Amino acid sequence: MPLSLNRLFLILGLGSLLISPLQAQDNRDIRTGMVIPDETYSDQPYIVKTNDGAWLCVLTTGTGHEGASGQHIITWRSLDQGKTWIDKRDVEPGDGPEASYAVLLKAPSGRVFVFYNHNTDNVRAVKGDNPPYKDGLVKRVDSQGYFVFKYSDDHGKTWSANRIKIPIRNFEIDRKNPYQGKIQYFWNVGRAFSYKKSAYVPIHKVGGFGEGFFTSSEGALVQSPDLFTVDDPAKAQWNTLPDGEIGLRTPAQNGGPIAEEQNVVVLSDGSFFCVYRTIDGYPAYSYSRDAGHTWEPPQYMRYGTGHLVKHPRAANFVWKCENGKYLYWFHNHGGRFIREHKNRRSMAYEDRNPAWVMGGLEVDSPKGKVIKWTQPEILLYDEDPLIRMSYPDLVEDKGSYFITETQKDIARVHKVDENLLNKLWSQFDYSKKAQDGLVTQWTYQSGNFPQTVAAPVLPEFYKRDTKKLEQPGMNVPNGFTIDITFKLNDLSGNQLLLDARDPAGKGWVVRTTDQKTIELLMNDGRTQSAWACDEGVLKANQTHQVSILIDGGPHIIAFVVDGVLNDGGDTRQFGWGRFSPYLKSAAGTSDIRIGAPIRGKVNQVSIYNRALTVSEAIGNYRAQRKAL
Repeated sequence: MPLSLNRLFLILGLGSLLISPLQAQDNRDIRTGMVIPDETYSDQPYIVKTNDGAWLCVLTTGTGHEGASGQHIITWRSLDQGKTWIDKRDVEPGDGPEASYAVLLKAPSGRVFVFYNHNTDNVRAVKGDNPPYKDGLVKRVDSQGYFVFKYSDDHGKTWSANRIKIPIRNFEIDRKNPYQGKIQYFWNVGRAFSYKKSAYVPIHKVGGFGEGFFTSSEGALVQSPDLFTVDDPAKAQWNTLPDGEIGLRTPAQNGGPIAEEQNVVVLSDGSFFCVYRTIDGYPAYSYSRDAGHTWEPPQYMRYGTGHLVKHPRAANFVWKCENGKYLYWFHNHGGRFIREHKNRRSMAYEDRNPAWVMGGLEVDSPKGKVIKWTQPEILLYDEDPLIRMSYPDLVEDKGSYFITETQKDIARVHKVDENLLNKLWSQFDYSKKAQDGLVTQWTYQSGNFPQTVAAPVLPEFYKRDTKKLEQPGMNVPNGFTIDITFKLNDLSGNQLLLDARDPAGKGWVVRTTDQKTIELLMNDGRTQSAWACDEGVLKANQTHQVSILIDGGPHIIAFVVDGVLNDGGDTRQFGWGRFSPYLKSAAGTSDIRIGAPIRGKVNQVSIYNRALTVSEAIGNYRAQRKAL
């Protein structure tokens, strides 16, 4: 198969050459990551740290697309935190039956287990719905067969020759499939874990194949009390949890048929927390207080503020960090716009870019420990909104945090900004006004509106790359933030809170709209972009503090209103919006006109020459509230 120049650069570790030397590097841009080699398709790049100090990475890969024949499992080792990879091994060969969707688990002894689907019987088609499958036969066969494992006693340099099957107890969903459970439909993406000397591996049971591929699904765990201690791993005992015949499903009230890709962390009191994807527009979660035997009624996930977390049909993973705090990967959109869509089974796979991250802290509840979740930050993005990154893993090593991800063609490792994470974890108490990058500070003193303040120099978003012969345009990941406190007598449209446009309309303006929101409009004389806050969050005769975050990396505008990041609510799928990648700059006049006209009062204006984080915007809100 011929390689493109881009892919050759990536395989050779020269991915940074794809970014112009004039282009400032944004480490959230997935192109800046370190590539994990694959064959073509790459999925689930999961890592464990072995006892000899290496990173051991497992990949589902192949020379075709996802689900194609030849899909198999490989491992790599890295001795330099993912910069280079050695000791490639085929856990299963590319010329055998499909082997897919592997996860790793390290035993206390240092032995490493790899668990995965295996089409041992080499079934070439299974029964599905007609339509969409001609004659009701599904020729993609990577999500059925047997759940198996191999093991390594030399840190992933070699793998056991014997492939060991794990018995999975049939549930109601299995007996209702076309084979009454004699062939089980399932797969796994959730990380394996240990608790009280037992090994646990999530599995996602599937009821059938049809529109959206999986037509019904629910979660379970396979648990072994003696895998770590038995002399012969083939003789380990296995149990399928939870007890009974029903796995982890969506909430009983209005929940849909899809509940899949469960992943689990163990809290400090031994409670299990499990989160998983749905097609309801929100991720579901549950707690188990008895090591997975029973689970509390599933609910949709909520922020610490109480409002629902939006998420599509995509992996949403939780990790427990060494400091006892938590991180959660998701995509921050959805709601009723997925739940009510006529094609929700399929359309819910879209829009996995950017990836957002929340922080979590343990708090007490009457039933035991629970996780309280912060508001999110953008973690990773691709400049192409249609690129979908997913199936991440978290690695902590020598005090640093690393995230892996794949967009199904290229898997990468990314070092995460620790300051971003630390601000996330301190978000509930953070109440300082940001000073870094503050270039304009105006506070109302006296007099009528309009008033003026000098406009700052705003950064470029798009400019010529003069290092190249043809001098094409290139994006620059700059940003700015507008922070404003105001009180309006009414919310009628076209009140100009801030206006930095010239007579031709070039520049930017913050104004009210007919939807009783405020919007930011930017214009460079040839391109115009706008986005507004959520409907219903502003009230007349009430003081509001709004931070507008303009982030030129992913080209996203986000509103934080009174300390809450807008997520679209029930009026739109996305609370954040994209501005044109061809917008050169929002620079306008030399002065900002404040309240021209306005029916009310602007109390303060702060402008930053960078995009604040959401945590910083929340800190600004709390600091301003104290000052009023």
